[in-house]
Amino acid sequence: MSPHVPALNFAPELLLRAQGVKVAFFDVDGVLTDGGLYFGEYPAGDARATQHEGLTTGGETLKRFNTLDGHGLKLLQKAGITPAVISGRDSVVLRSRLQALGVTHTHFATEDKLPAALITLQALGLDWSQAACMGDDWPDLPVMRRVAFACAPVNAHLEARAAAHHVTQARGGDGAVRELCDLLMVASGRYAALLQEYTR
Repeated sequence: MSPHVPALNFAPELLLRAQGVKVAFFDVDGVLTDGGLYFGEYPAGDARATQHEGLTTGGETLKRFNTLDGHGLKLLQKAGITPAVISGRDSVVLRSRLQALGVTHTHFATEDKLPAALITLQALGLDWSQAACMGDDWPDLPVMRRVAFACAPVNAHLEARAAAHHVTQARGGDGAVRELCDLLMVASGRYAALLQEYTR
């Protein structure tokens, strides 16, 4: 049987810019998720609930993740590129999802993302020229403006899209992360070989 020819392709100038990337930073809300925050409500009398003007508040936050994105993060690691997550929020469900995907370089409840990115770069022995980033809003700009390859979902804020070398066709939480993962895998030269493992 002849090798499967990949259907995916990217502009050569994008692939050239993304060559050499060894770590990719990802925001969560609006990137790994659709940006919506779904708040549940604890039952009355639950010890975790708080009262505000007679209403029970403090319910758990729910997040919707996309399986295409999740598989992309797993494939990225197989391609020798480390995914790292820097989120302004923290939740049990987020930590559980990232643990299931094998993402170990994580920073939670981090509004100032630049120091967090620097910590990860130092831990990996890398520099900005070996880094990519996907963000969707102003807090992501300091990292996006320093990395070799910046990316934003199509529904990101205008300033994030303006700072990006590539704006995805997919929306945040709906395959945008997978699009960047695919691009980085193609740029690394590993995409075809990884695809072949599934098409033998």
